[in-house]
Amino acid sequence: MEEVSLGENEFIALCDLLKRIGMCENGGHAKAMIAEGKVKVDGKVELRKRCKIVANQIVEYEGQTCRVID
Repeated sequence: MEEVSLGENEFIALCDLLKRIGMCENGGHAKAMIAEGKVKVDGKVELRKRCKIVANQIVEYEGQTCRVID
C-alpha cells in the first residue's frame, strides 16, 4: 500500500489525489473514473469528484491502494 503525505494541507480533493500519485493519467481521467463508480474511499464507492480526502483515509482504484498520512 502506497502512502501519500498531505504535507502542510488539511485535505486533498479525490480527483487531485488520483492524478498526483499516478493512479490516473490526468484530472479528466480521474473525474471520469470517479463518476463511473470505480473509486472507493474507506471501502465505499465515492462519486464526488472533489471529495475532501483527509489523513488516515484509504483510497482504492483498479487494485491499487493508497493511504493518506499527515
